[in-house]
Amino acid sequence: MPDSPQATPQPTRVLSVSELNRMARDILERSFPLFWVSGEISNMTRAASGHWYFSLKDSSAQVRCVMFRGRNSYLDWVPKEGDKIEARATVTLYEARGDFQLTVEFLQRAGLGALFEAFERLKQKLQAEGLFDETRKRPIPAFPRQIGVATSPDAAALHDVLTTLRRRMPGIPVVIYPTPVQGKGVAQLIAAAIDKASERAECDVLIVCRGGGSIEDLWQFNEEIVARAIVNCSIPVISGVGHETDFTIADFAADRRAPTPTAAAEMASPNRDALLAVLLQQQQNLQRGMSYKLNRHAQQLDFLARRLLSPAQQITHKQEQLAQLGTRLQNGMRQLMGKQQEKLLRLSLNLQHLNPNAVLSRGYALVQKKDGAVVQNSRQLKTGDLVDIRFAEGTAETEVKNLINSESN
Repeated sequence: MPDSPQATPQPTRVLSVSELNRMARDILERSFPLFWVSGEISNMTRAASGHWYFSLKDSSAQVRCVMFRGRNSYLDWVPKEGDKIEARATVTLYEARGDFQLTVEFLQRAGLGALFEAFERLKQKLQAEGLFDETRKRPIPAFPRQIGVATSPDAAALHDVLTTLRRRMPGIPVVIYPTPVQGKGVAQLIAAAIDKASERAECDVLIVCRGGGSIEDLWQFNEEIVARAIVNCSIPVISGVGHETDFTIADFAADRRAPTPTAAAEMASPNRDALLAVLLQQQQNLQRGMSYKLNRHAQQLDFLARRLLSPAQQITHKQEQLAQLGTRLQNGMRQLMGKQQEKLLRLSLNLQHLNPNAVLSRGYALVQKKDGAVVQNSRQLKTGDLVDIRFAEGTAETEVKNLINSESN
């Protein structure tokens, strides 16, 4: 790209200092795109405005740097005098003083780039083997009988874990598997402590922890030997390494990852106060339920008691019932006899009406043949038959002399 006319000074033109510095800044900014540079911090100043001013030096040279508040606010750490860092920056020139300087966009501790690459390579390798699969991970027991802790006996993390366990469930025994957690070659010792806990299998869950620090401080928990020891452990493992923003290979390999050692202790132990609160709630529910049932049964008992009679009351009651039944029986008999008497009277009247003697008393006679058959028609007789004629008083025997049929009338 051709240089702009303003950036190329003409030999015959006299430049002002401002113009010279502006041209120099334009040339520098176009010539140096965003790049990485490493060095040691010196003359560190954090201004009231929030901007950082410092120099970046090596054994033979130094350069002034500025990191504005809008950029340094994204860092989760604050560099200090003497820190070796890697800065992503652009070259510029501060026109007011003609100072050559770097405008830093991002910075990190020196060597982090290589560490991050190693971290990602190991993570991808172990993930490809299935060591981080959720299906492989075991549940943390809700009520462990004994808890193991693999960490340094002198670490603040152990104090935090023990304090938390004592507060949440003081009755659970704790077994400590001591191991250094920082320094060269410590990864083998951490793995050995985990292996010992696995071999002894005396705990229901194991906490592997240490406090926060830089990525270099936590690097022992990014070693493959530690990850494989966690995966091969015979008991569930909780990783509580560093702070909430720190992630290690051990976190991915563990059955559960806790953001801090304190959180790991909370995951490993039941909450005594919460359990007591649940127990109290259940006790209150049980008491309310029992009170309700007792009151309901008491009401039923009162109702039954009102219906319950003493033996004397029962005899009196039975006597009253018997008297009532006797009265009802007498009334029923009287009603039945009255009805039967009425029926008998009606039958008697009917019988009187049908009595042949009553008919005979009115002047009629009853004619019977010798075999007792009643003669109702003259055709039943023939001349010479003997018949009996019955009157209201007495009878007469007579012989049929002549027959007169009704057809001949």
